Amino acid sequence: MNKSLSIIASLSALMLTQLSSAQEIIQDEKQEELKAIKVDSTQLIKVDGVAAVVGDFVVLDSDIDKQFAQLEASGVSTKDITRCQLFGKLLEDKLYMHHAILDSIEVNDAEIRSYVDQQLEGFAQQIGSMDKLVAYYNKSSEQELRDEMYELNKNGKMASMMQQKIVEEIEVTPEEVRQFFNKIPEDERPLFGTELRVSQIVVIPETTQEEIDKVIKRLREFRADVLDNGASFTTKAVLYTEDPGSKRTGGKYTLNRKQPRMAKEFREVAFSLEEGDISEPFKTDFGYHILYLEKIRGQEYDVRHILLRPKMTDDAITAAKEKLEKVRQSIVDGDISFAEAAKEASDEEETKYDGGQLRNPETQDYNFELTKMDPELYAQIQDLKDNEVSPVYKDQDRVNPIKFKILTVTQRTDEHEAEFAKDYLKIKSLALQEKQLNTISEWQEEKIMDTYIKINGELRSCDFNSNWFKIKN
Repeated sequence: MNKSLSIIASLSALMLTQLSSAQEIIQDEKQEELKAIKVDSTQLIKVDGVAAVVGDFVVLDSDIDKQFAQLEASGVSTKDITRCQLFGKLLEDKLYMHHAILDSIEVNDAEIRSYVDQQLEGFAQQIGSMDKLVAYYNKSSEQELRDEMYELNKNGKMASMMQQKIVEEIEVTPEEVRQFFNKIPEDERPLFGTELRVSQIVVIPETTQEEIDKVIKRLREFRADVLDNGASFTTKAVLYTEDPGSKRTGGKYTLNRKQPRMAKEFREVAFSLEEGDISEPFKTDFGYHILYLEKIRGQEYDVRHILLRPKMTDDAITAAKEKLEKVRQSIVDGDISFAEAAKEASDEEETKYDGGQLRNPETQDYNFELTKMDPELYAQIQDLKDNEVSPVYKDQDRVNPIKFKILTVTQRTDEHEAEFAKDYLKIKSLALQEKQLNTISEWQEEKIMDTYIKINGELRSCDFNSNWFKIKN
């Protein structure tokens, strides 16, 4: 009996055990007599049905309900999503997971748990509190909710990694892009919305050496208290770190030597320590840290850190704003071009040598489609004419709690029908996407035929896009 059938057998045995509690077999020397006993109907528990088995994985009826709940908690409308559609997605995920294990694909458990922490914290803020969130999901405790969210996210990550592996070597040639474009009927060619190119100049207030020294001194005091007095590094991280991503977990991260993550300086310090060591204070773009190496597990390093950022003085903030006001006035007066000013005055290394041009993180080019632009950025440039300079805006990011910037629109392309030469990169992206989807579809079709699959009950009436019933053409 294969493992999948064993799972079904075990579940069947469990159901039989529960059912047998409603009756009792009395034996005497002559005969067996079956006596019915009364059962309090309020104590009956609905057995969670097995909706399907895919390889070594079971899909329960309740898994579909959990998917609906998670989508709704994330703010996704489920009005037009059917139970069959979500069930089909779960079948796909289980197929990916089954073959991910066969292909030795592993997920980083600590990374998943860290994501769950951030996810639940965000949901709790939206709904009002963690207690309300637990009640919304109808769980008995926060830990039960965490465990469930961990499984959902782990499964999703594993499925995603399997998909990535399937398409990781897929590429399209220029000829394939041309063929893709030419096969689209002229009256069905996509419309590309209005696009803008945006440049910015950023000035960041300077931190004084005095403030830097204060931070380093405080970190050294934390380190000494842990090493000399046995104080808890975890507690200090919860109380004092300025890293919101790890504050709740006591500054904990898991690093993997084979998977670059975190700042380069952070990784170098972590991998230089022995278990139980606490580093001296060191600097990254985020501020100043001390780092405690808690555990080494093969290629994985469990670390905790405390991050402190030097305070910015009011004088430094005022000076940064005044500096950018002068730069802006020089551009407006025609004394210097925006691109030249960016090279001379901007503190943003990623853009200053490219005329201050912002790169679209989704497309990796310089164009931003108006309807898909970040709402905050759109609000800052929506009224700008071409080459007009914005006022000075106060801003922040995850590295800099305060910074100032000015923006300009350097190019505007109105909505238009796709043109091969003009929109080559976008058309190439669409062609690649189609080829990847076709590759995944072919992989699914092949693996469905090679994998044990059983669909139960009323869900057998679902009209699936994939051949889950293994009907041969």
